[in-house]
Amino acid sequence: MSEQNCLVANDWVCGEYLRTRGQELTDATVQHLGITVASVLIGVLISFPLALLARRRKAFAGPVLGLTTVFYSVPSLAMFSLLLPLFGLSASLVVTGLVLYSLTILVRNILAGLQAVPEEAREAARGMGYGPLRLLWEVELPLALPAMLAGVRIATVSTVALTTVGAIVDYGGLGTLILDGLHSDFKAQVLSASVLCVLLAILADLLLLGVQRWLTPWTRATAVRGGRGPHRRKTVTAVEPDMPEKVA
Repeated sequence: MSEQNCLVANDWVCGEYLRTRGQELTDATVQHLGITVASVLIGVLISFPLALLARRRKAFAGPVLGLTTVFYSVPSLAMFSLLLPLFGLSASLVVTGLVLYSLTILVRNILAGLQAVPEEAREAARGMGYGPLRLLWEVELPLALPAMLAGVRIATVSTVALTTVGAIVDYGGLGTLILDGLHSDFKAQVLSASVLCVLLAILADLLLLGVQRWLTPWTRATAVRGGRGPHRRKTVTAVEPDMPEKVA
């Protein structure tokens, strides 16, 4: 009886809400995950050729980095309003906006990883007859992978948070529940959806961290050897650009 009373009392913590609205929370979580995954994957597919272009053509580096930073500086409400005539009130509107926001982080980290590849490694590969494409896939990408994956982690956590802004067009996943709960002063819904959103970000980061360590086992070995010797090898870390806070 007390659990039922928590809905009447509008408590922040209410087991009855979780029991009766479980499917609603599940559907919102699935939508949140779908939008996040689609946005990050598309962002990676776009960022990789942009980073290659910026590295190979120095004249394009400034415009590419500048344009992606401009995208990130646009407030969320303004971004969705600008995209609205093209996509209407749809999930594509939210995904497109999130892709544009992810480009700044992804392009900078991919570019940083590629630029940090030792020149002697490239020269050795060329001496063995490696062409540009084979050099990229078999030498440069493996060495740049730690920085690239670290950038994907940052972009993913950022996208999980920004997905909630999609609630303004009813495609915000858990953000839609949070916004509806705020409008109706439904405390249990606001707290439950907010906690789930935080858990999604934490779990996504831990999952990607595990993938990063699995794909780059040599980085752990290097860190152990570097910590024991008098000279430590420099490692490439993720670049989190100095950007203004995202506002709605």
